[in-house]
Amino acid sequence: MWAIRKASFRIKSQPFSSVAFRACYAKSETASSSYMDNTRFVEPPPHTSDRSLLLKRYSSRAHGAQSSFIGKHSFSSQAGTKSSGEEDDDLKYDFSELDATSSLDQGKNVEHESDNELISETGLSESEDEGDDIAVEEPQNELDLSDTEKAAAKSNGRGKRASSGLFKALISSTSTTAKRNLDKWLEEGNDLSRIEISRTMLELRRRRMYGKALQLSEWLESQESVEFGERDYASRVDLIAKIRGLQQAESYIEKIPESFKGEVVYRTLLANCVLSTQTTKAEKVFNKMKDLKLPLTAFACNQLLLLYKRTDKRKIADVLLLMEKENIKPSLFTYRLLIDTKGQSNDISGMEQILETMKSEGLEPDLRLQAVLARQYVHGGLKEKAKMVLNEMEGNNLNENRMACSSLLHIYGLLGSANDVKRVWEVCSPDPRLEECMSAIDAWGKLKKVEEAEAVFDHMSKKWKTLSAKHYTSMLRVYANNKMLSKGQNLVKQMGESGCRIGPFTLDAIVKLYLEAGEIEKADSILKKGSQQIQTKPLFSTYMMVLDQYAKRGDVHNSERMFHRMRQDGYVSRFRQYNSLLQAYINAKIPAYGFRERMKADNVFPTKSLASQLVQVDAFKKTAMSDLLD
Repeated sequence: MWAIRKASFRIKSQPFSSVAFRACYAKSETASSSYMDNTRFVEPPPHTSDRSLLLKRYSSRAHGAQSSFIGKHSFSSQAGTKSSGEEDDDLKYDFSELDATSSLDQGKNVEHESDNELISETGLSESEDEGDDIAVEEPQNELDLSDTEKAAAKSNGRGKRASSGLFKALISSTSTTAKRNLDKWLEEGNDLSRIEISRTMLELRRRRMYGKALQLSEWLESQESVEFGERDYASRVDLIAKIRGLQQAESYIEKIPESFKGEVVYRTLLANCVLSTQTTKAEKVFNKMKDLKLPLTAFACNQLLLLYKRTDKRKIADVLLLMEKENIKPSLFTYRLLIDTKGQSNDISGMEQILETMKSEGLEPDLRLQAVLARQYVHGGLKEKAKMVLNEMEGNNLNENRMACSSLLHIYGLLGSANDVKRVWEVCSPDPRLEECMSAIDAWGKLKKVEEAEAVFDHMSKKWKTLSAKHYTSMLRVYANNKMLSKGQNLVKQMGESGCRIGPFTLDAIVKLYLEAGEIEKADSILKKGSQQIQTKPLFSTYMMVLDQYAKRGDVHNSERMFHRMRQDGYVSRFRQYNSLLQAYINAKIPAYGFRERMKADNVFPTKSLASQLVQVDAFKKTAMSDLLD
């Protein structure tokens, strides 16, 4: 704690987005960022709290080879760098800490570096670190649902379609007729109650029909009988950010009455900045919340943790220090995120210490956290420990514990345990849920049992006549990973015939299908066309798959072109991109002029291993012969 207390006296009031600071490690001094202003200790605390222990346990071991590097290099908030061992393509999908059953976006997945595969986009069988795919960063309830909204969510029931007349009136309309249809519905004497509004909004969000939800929100604000509150305005901010972008959402906030422009509104904007991995903008919003003296909550801090887990793990300890100083109690999500981060860094003992600290705070692991533990044990080669956690997840009666089945299917697939996958699926198969079907398809795919995966997909297709793109995508990834181009192409045609819209996940799977078949130019072409058709930008991992293949071939021209396209799409200043681009120059055996300067301009700093590789492409490197000639 002395290092932390010592550092706290040097905290200065500087803009968060411009200050350069070092990661806070228990064994090294900590230069804190401006978001910790006015949080310094006046006197040493009388004893070490459990939260101080959490900070120590998170910070006690630097991430792999970064430990010496971190102590020597400061960086700006725009750095967004990771070491090559840590880069976890976790922009696999925009993932925000918004609750799947709240009125906000369901969790979207990101992916583990060792595997690019998709599992489900919802619930616990999803994957935050896709590829291995258990969702850690599943959403937290951003808007703190009101009692009526909770009642609406409960009455809707998980997986059931809304029977709301308001919902039907809206989805049967076009963008030009929406207002007229809604007016007509109201004129017919229907009751525009809060429960009706909430049920409709929840169903629209569950189906990701954000455009319709925004139309409803705009119409509701025009109704004199509906009184807008802060959460209604926050919901609008979220929808505008998703449909029209962050800039439009910020402009809308300026129009909100001051009395409703509170913490919920700003943290909703913050969540969407994190969703888009807009580091500088997220930090700016966080600072604004602090300047406005809005309460600092675990939710807002978790957003920063989530952001830095994706972009710069070295800043996580600073956020933990802030939480300790502001006496913000970590939530279960906080611990889940830290445990997963430790696991990704292959620090199993650190992961277990954080779990111990969490339990000392009176929190018990939920299914999601248990799934994270099991997955990280599998990645760490500790199969027996993974099985112990899986047994705890199963409980005494799996038929009564169906909530665990999706995660169990996925992790048993990772373990390579076909018997367990079969056993769990037999529990689900008489009346399977969609997420269980997708987890089973993923598990059989990992086990290279394509016929079994196809059988589950057929079962799913018969039970649900209309499937969305994400359900097709689960099977498409099996074909991609098993290099079955022809079957994959047929499935894509089937998707088109069923009217499925291509989204980032589907595009990612199609690109991978062609890359695995060795058709990199075709994959590149599909990525280019797809990026013009889908409403959101392609996934970070999709670009990286193509960039990595060009780099492997030593194709510098196309590697640089892909690198440039990623920058145009907002994927800038990441270590992973530079590392892959450098491999293109190394494999081509040509010098990379100004490479160090390019990295420095983006605030990306080389690790020791990357620095040694840079020497290989240094056009001006000195050798014994060159020294003699000079």
